[in-house]
Amino acid sequence: MTETKEPSLLQSLLPVVFLISLLSINVWIFGDAALDGSNQVILILAAAFTAIVALRTGRTWNDIEKGIVKSISSAMSSILILLLIGALAGTWLLSGIVPAMIYYGLQILNPTIFLVAACIVCSIVSIATGSSWTTAATVGIALIGIGKALGIHEGIVAGAILSGAYFGDKMSPLSDTTNLAPAMAGTDLFTHIRYMAYTTIPSISITLIIFLFIGLFADTSAATTDTSVYLEAIKSKFYISGWLFIVPVAVVFLIVKKVPAIPAILSGILLGALFAFIFQPDLVLMVAEYDGATWQQYFVGTMKSMYGDIAISTGNEIMDELLSSGGMYGMLGTIWLILAAMMFGGAMESAGMLKKLAQAIMSLLHTTGTTIAGTVGTCLFFNATASDQYLAIVVPGRMYADIYKKKGLAPENLSRTLEDSGTVTSVLVPWNTCGAYHSKVLGVATGDYMFYAFFNIISPIMTMAFGFLNIKIRKLAKTEA
Repeated sequence: MTETKEPSLLQSLLPVVFLISLLSINVWIFGDAALDGSNQVILILAAAFTAIVALRTGRTWNDIEKGIVKSISSAMSSILILLLIGALAGTWLLSGIVPAMIYYGLQILNPTIFLVAACIVCSIVSIATGSSWTTAATVGIALIGIGKALGIHEGIVAGAILSGAYFGDKMSPLSDTTNLAPAMAGTDLFTHIRYMAYTTIPSISITLIIFLFIGLFADTSAATTDTSVYLEAIKSKFYISGWLFIVPVAVVFLIVKKVPAIPAILSGILLGALFAFIFQPDLVLMVAEYDGATWQQYFVGTMKSMYGDIAISTGNEIMDELLSSGGMYGMLGTIWLILAAMMFGGAMESAGMLKKLAQAIMSLLHTTGTTIAGTVGTCLFFNATASDQYLAIVVPGRMYADIYKKKGLAPENLSRTLEDSGTVTSVLVPWNTCGAYHSKVLGVATGDYMFYAFFNIISPIMTMAFGFLNIKIRKLAKTEA
C-alpha cells in the first residue's frame, strides 16, 4: 500500500498555476465566448491535472472521486435555487412584474439629476433582471445616448450606469454571482443578501452623493430626456399596474420572515404564474403559440415561461432585448460552471492542497481585517489573471472557506467579501471578460469609465473597512465552528 504524503506548497500551487495559465490562453483566444463553455472545460482539465499531482502523493483515484462528489453535493442546494430562479425570471417577465419595474424606473429620469437617476434606473433594472450585462446592453445604451445629448462626458455616464448595474446585480436573488458566492462560502442565498446589505447600501449611498455633486455642476438646460418611446413599447404589450408589485412584496415578506430560500422562491414562481393569467392572458397565449383560449393553452404558456426561452416583441430593439428570459434552461450554463468548479475544488480539497494553501495564507493573516483584506486581494488577483469574475469568486471561495471557519468567522463574511471584491471589480479590468464586454457594448473604453465607476471602487474598500473596524462581523458559535 502506497503511503499518503502531505503535498508540498509547490505541489499545491501547481494546479492553480496550471488553471490560470490555461484560462489566460483561453480568454485570449475566445474572448467573451470563453463564458460559453471553454472555461468549464479548462476547469475540468485543471481537476484532472490536480488528480495526477495528487496520485504522486499517494492518493488513490477513489479518494479523489469521493472528494469531487462531496464537493458537488455541497453545492446542490444552490443548483436547485438557480433552476428555480430561472423559472422565477420567466414568470415575473410574463406576468408583467419585471416590465412594471422597468416602466416605473424609467420615469425617474430627470435632466437636472441625470447621473443619479441613471444609476438608480440601472439599479432597478438590474435587480429586476439579475444581470448587469443585460442592463448595460439595453437601458445602458439608451442612457449613454441621452448623456451625450446632455453634454456629459461619456466616461462619467458609463460609470453611473455600471455602478447601478453592479449594485442591482449584487443584491438581486436572480443574479448568478449572488447565488454562486454563498454556494462557495457555505451559506444560504437570503442570509448572504441580508448580510451583504450592510456594506452595499453605504457604498451605493456614497456613490449617489458623488454623482449628485457632479450632476449639479453639469449644464443640462438645453437637453431633454425623452423616454416615452420605451414606455410606449412596454405599454403596447403589457398591462402595467401597481398591483403587480404584490408578488415581489410577498417574496420579500417571506425572506424577512426567514422562510428558507427554496419555498420562498417557489412561492414567487407560483404567484407570478397566477398574475400572468390574471393580468397578461393574451401574452400567455402568445407564448403558448396555440390558437384558442383553453386551459391547456394557458398551461403550456405558463410552463414555457418557467423552463424555456421566451421573448416579448415590442417593435423596439432595446426593449425587446430586455424583455426576454431563458427560464430554467438559461441557468444551465451557470450550473455547468459550478459543477466544473466544484470538480476542481473537490480534487484540490481531497488531495490536501487547499489545506496546504490555507495554512500558508493563514500564517500571513492574523486578524479579521487582514483575513478580509487577503480575500479581497486574492479576488483582485484572479480577476486580473484568470480574467473572469466567476473564477474570482469560485477559487478564492474554496480556498478561504476553511480559513474563515478556523478563525471563527461565519461563512456570510466570506460570501459578502467575495461579492464586494470579486463581482464588482471585474468590470474595471480591460482584459477581463466583464471589462471587455461592457466596454464594447457601451462604446466607452475601460480606461475612460473605470475611475467613475465609484460603486465598484468603493465596495472592496468598504468591506475591508468593516473588517478592520470589526463592524457587522458575525462570529461562529463554538458548536458551529
